[in-house]
Amino acid sequence: MLLSYCTNVHPAEDLDGILAQLDGYAVPVRESLGADRLGVGLWLAAEVAAGLAADRSARRRLAAELSARGLAVQTLNAFPYGGFHNEVVKHDVYVPAWTSPARLRYTMDCVTVLADLLAPEAGYGSISTLPLGWREPWGTGEDLRCGAAFEEVCRVLRTSLSRGERPIRLAVEPEPGCVLDTVADAVGWLADRVDPEHIGLCLDTCHLAVSFADPAAAVERIYAAGLRVVKVQASAALEVADPGTEPARAALRRFAEPRYLHQVRELRSSGEVLAADDLPQALDDLPAEGPWRVHFHVPLHAAPDRPLTSTTGVLLDAVDAVRTHAPEEHPHIEVETYTWNVLPGRPDVAGGIAEELRWAQVRLAAQEVGR
Repeated sequence: MLLSYCTNVHPAEDLDGILAQLDGYAVPVRESLGADRLGVGLWLAAEVAAGLAADRSARRRLAAELSARGLAVQTLNAFPYGGFHNEVVKHDVYVPAWTSPARLRYTMDCVTVLADLLAPEAGYGSISTLPLGWREPWGTGEDLRCGAAFEEVCRVLRTSLSRGERPIRLAVEPEPGCVLDTVADAVGWLADRVDPEHIGLCLDTCHLAVSFADPAAAVERIYAAGLRVVKVQASAALEVADPGTEPARAALRRFAEPRYLHQVRELRSSGEVLAADDLPQALDDLPAEGPWRVHFHVPLHAAPDRPLTSTTGVLLDAVDAVRTHAPEEHPHIEVETYTWNVLPGRPDVAGGIAEELRWAQVRLAAQEVGR
C-alpha cells in the first residue's frame, strides 16, 4: 500500500516553490518515517499544470526531482484551481465549476502531467475533482454542460488507454453544500452518465462523516451502481455530541477561522439532518439539540480537546468497506489535512504530517491483517 499525503497543505503555486516546499516538508516527513519512498498526492495550481502540460521536458525534470527526493506520485488533487492559501478562500474553492471550459482544460492538463509522473508501481493514476460546483445557482443547463465536459474527459482517457498507457481515472469528490452534496447525490448523477472505467468517486471521509451517512451503506451504494471508489481521502471531521453547552460552543469558536468554509450538519432525533454552510452561521442559526459534525479536517492522530472529538471511526469503517467491495483494486489512499496552517495553536506541520501518516499506516495495516 503506497499511502500518500496531499500537498495542498502547502501554499506554493509555482514550480520552484513547490520543490522548496517538498524539501521543507515532504523530505523530512519521509526521513522521520524511515521510508525509502514517500507517496505524495500533488496539488498543482492551474497555471503550474498548464506550464507542465505544454512542456514535456519540464515534466521529465519534475519526475526526476521527485525521484531524487524519494517521492512517488500516483494521484493529483485537482479540486482547488488556485489561490488555495489566500487570506479568504471560502466559496472560491468551487470556482471554476465544471460548467466552465477552464475546469476541463485544467483537468486535462493534470491528466497530461500525471501520465509522466506516475510511480513505476502505480497500476493507475487518479485525479480528484470538485462535485460539479457549489449548489447555487444550478439548473438543467448547468447539468448539460457538465455532462458534455465529462464526456470529453472520458474520450481523452479512453484514447490514452488505447495507446497502451496506464489508466488515469477521474474521481469526483462529494462535498457538503455542493451540487453533489453526498455520496448518494454523486452516485445518482454519475451512474449511467459516465464510463466507470474512467470516472468514479473520491471518498473524502471527512465529508462522508459530516453527511451522517453510514459508511458501509454509502460504499455499498457506489459499487451497486456499477461505479468504483477510485481514491480515498483519509480525513476526519470535528464532532461534538452536545453543541448547545457553553464549553462546546467556546471550543467550536476556536475553529471558526476566516479562510475556509466549514459546513456543519446537525443530526436530529428524528433522523433529519439540518445544514449550515459555515461554522459561524451554525453557531447563530442551528438549534444545537443534536450532535454536530463540522467540515474541518483535523489531524488523524490527535483528537481535539474535549468536549470535541473527531470522526476517525468513519474513516476506518469506510476504508474497510471499500476493501470488502474491491479487494483486488487497491484504491489510492491519501491523507488530506489541508488545515494545518489554520489549526488553533499552529502546530508543527512536518512533524504532524509524519505522525498522521504513521497513525494511518498502523491502523490501516492492522485492518488489512485482520481481514
